[in-house]
Amino acid sequence: MTEIRKQRLTVLVPVLVCVVSIIGITVFWQYEYRRAAFEHVSKFCEIIIENHPEAEEQVLSALKQYHMLAEQEVKGNQFLKQYGYRNNEFCEGVPWNFLILSVVLIFLLICGFLFTVWRLNKRNRMRIAELTSYLEQVNVGAAGTVIQTKEDEFSHLQDEMYKTVTSLYQTREAAVQAKMNFADNLANIAHQLKTPITAAFLSLQLMKNTTPNTYGEQIERQLERLNRLEESLLTLSKIDAGTLHMEFSQMDIYTALHLAAENLNDLLRKENVSVDIPDHGCIEIYGDMEWTMEALMNLMKNCMEHSKYGGTVHCDYSSNPLYAEILIWDDGEGFQAEDIPHLFERFYRGKGAAGNGIGIGLSLAHSIFELQNGNITARNLRSGGACFEIRIYAHRAVSAIPQKVAAYPSETHDFEEIMYSH
Repeated sequence: MTEIRKQRLTVLVPVLVCVVSIIGITVFWQYEYRRAAFEHVSKFCEIIIENHPEAEEQVLSALKQYHMLAEQEVKGNQFLKQYGYRNNEFCEGVPWNFLILSVVLIFLLICGFLFTVWRLNKRNRMRIAELTSYLEQVNVGAAGTVIQTKEDEFSHLQDEMYKTVTSLYQTREAAVQAKMNFADNLANIAHQLKTPITAAFLSLQLMKNTTPNTYGEQIERQLERLNRLEESLLTLSKIDAGTLHMEFSQMDIYTALHLAAENLNDLLRKENVSVDIPDHGCIEIYGDMEWTMEALMNLMKNCMEHSKYGGTVHCDYSSNPLYAEILIWDDGEGFQAEDIPHLFERFYRGKGAAGNGIGIGLSLAHSIFELQNGNITARNLRSGGACFEIRIYAHRAVSAIPQKVAAYPSETHDFEEIMYSH
């Protein structure tokens, strides 16, 4: 027997029982009413005949005449009222036994109906919980997309859910494959660039040694820029392919900020910009020290490029039970409003871009912190200057597990959230 037939029987059986019970109660009530009426009329006639034996024929004749009366002739007769009798003075106590039985039967019917409704609701709740659990397992990436087939009112929904989940799995696999192909192509391009860049560097050195000229320095700067681009492309391809190796451990934020600033000493001295890092004690985060320094250097370098000559790049950090927060800001003019939603997009260079960057540094920093269970937002300070706000969450997310992982930087940001003042 299928599930649909079982549910139909579950509904039909109580309905049939209710109908049969109502018919039975009606028939029984009619039988009891006629029996009670017969017994009372019989006793009334018996009393008359016992007291007046000579009136036996008249009583039987009147009874026969009464028996032949139509219902319309009897209905509404109030003859005894003139002698002071009322309806409730007749047949007292006769219907109560039947009334009690009727109440019991009706109570049993109601209980049976409520029990049936409860069973149906329970079965529906269990079915919904089963489908919900299936979707939750799909959402968390549990293995397998098979769902037990059942024939009931949820069958069509179940089939559509299974089709949708299967389609989503196929789409995800296609997207992952496309992502892997993109990462492979990007890595191949980066590797292909390395050979001509290296050859160009060697040729440039030979040219400078043999025939020095003013164009050599310009060529060297462009080659160095190409070399940085090639290294950035390799790093991005590793992130996209999920092969970027990260050594996770507890690290001190103050130490990471100082090391990042030290690696930028030459550039900072050249621009006459200082870095201010207050010591708030030991606040540790869980991540990779080398890649965290790389991300912090990119953010500091961006602030340095937008600082005034002789300005300062400010840093600060704090923590709470949910996350550790790092702030890096400058005293420049701040971001252009139209640039803020796109700052962390790859190869994006805003109207206020400084230096000879290629638009990868902020995107790389964003990806690195995402791999460490964090995020970055950008905003303008009310007092002026651009500010990067980094939050690294205390709970260990999937992306914070020390293994080969992949992450894409966010393509868009909510402008209202980014512009929220700290």
